[in-house]
Amino acid sequence: MTNERPLDLIVFGATSFVGQIICSHLVSRHGTDGPLRWAIAGRSADKLAQVSAETGADVERIVADATDAADMGQLAERTRVVLSTVGPYALYGSELVAAAASAGTDYCDLAGEPQWIQQMIDLHQGTAEQSGARIVNACGFDSIPSDLGVWFTQQKSMQQFDEYCRMVAMRVSGLKGAASGGTFASMINVMNDVAANPKLRKVLGNPFALAPDGMRHGVNQPNVTIPQHDDVSGQWVGPFVMASINTRIVHRSHALLGRPWGDDFTYDEAMLMGDGPLGAAKAAALAGGLGGVMGAAAIGPVRKVLERFGPKPGTGPSPEAQEAGYFSLRFFGDTLSGDTIRTKVTGDRDPGYGSTAKMIGETAVALLDLDRTTTAGGLHTPASAFGGGLIDPLVEHAGLTFSVVD
Repeated sequence: MTNERPLDLIVFGATSFVGQIICSHLVSRHGTDGPLRWAIAGRSADKLAQVSAETGADVERIVADATDAADMGQLAERTRVVLSTVGPYALYGSELVAAAASAGTDYCDLAGEPQWIQQMIDLHQGTAEQSGARIVNACGFDSIPSDLGVWFTQQKSMQQFDEYCRMVAMRVSGLKGAASGGTFASMINVMNDVAANPKLRKVLGNPFALAPDGMRHGVNQPNVTIPQHDDVSGQWVGPFVMASINTRIVHRSHALLGRPWGDDFTYDEAMLMGDGPLGAAKAAALAGGLGGVMGAAAIGPVRKVLERFGPKPGTGPSPEAQEAGYFSLRFFGDTLSGDTIRTKVTGDRDPGYGSTAKMIGETAVALLDLDRTTTAGGLHTPASAFGGGLIDPLVEHAGLTFSVVD
């Protein structure tokens, strides 16, 4: 693939709620007539025209159907990078990944569906390696802060102690934002997939499910599913809903990097709920509420009701609510020698929309300059593709911070 393609970047799914925020971010960062040659794409010409008018994205508009292999092939061949917001990806994302892998086109998405990502790895890793396509999944709140947060923590540990951490635990210390309709739809679709194919339970239950074939095993991993007093933080903790994808992405990164943190490396995520009886009560309420929703979603008729009345893709918070949102994550790392390091990653917008849109926008642009001699073709994670190379753009342009906690 060369720079001779007519476009640098296509935002596919630009008419989605998060797609519109991405367009606004790109207009603010790069304009519409500058060096970045970009376009927007979706299946409705009328909606694309509306998005163009409302976001200022006065760029080429491309009508294409996510389920049409010919459309996706033509889309991938026109651009150097394609950014996809078209989820649930298990329903609408497969043709574009196949096209990008075949055309040698770099690609990023917001996928948080482990069963689909594993399928894409198994189907297209070889093709992407041959074509040079760098395909990077999970480039939003799930899972950039977790994935790069662990990478950042490990680099700081090596700098301070000349040793990597054998254990890292992420704890959510603060989070404000609306539930993402796209994430909710993806969760429901995962349940539908499991109902149709019970063998997927094994995939979803394996923390190493996204590692390369032959590396999908390892030491037992901690997994917070019930309220418990946390030795790592000293607080009560409850389950974190995004842990099921974030932990898999982190372990894929570790595998793709050659498992430098050790074969016995462990990683888990949880929500900090505070100290004492109140913290215990909050943790119990969180675990009970999340368990109730997930349990209900496992029942077919109830899942239909949740699908009907839950948050819908294409809807989301107001700009004011996006700006009022934030997230703050803490990483607790321990080395085999007993040294400890504490780091944090924060974001200045609501996680599911405002912050996610900026993260994937910066990822897509960073792919344009990503050295092919250091990052070859294949299905990547944010950490395996960029290492620390994505951190500076995220800090400068996406409102994230990465720091060591004294």
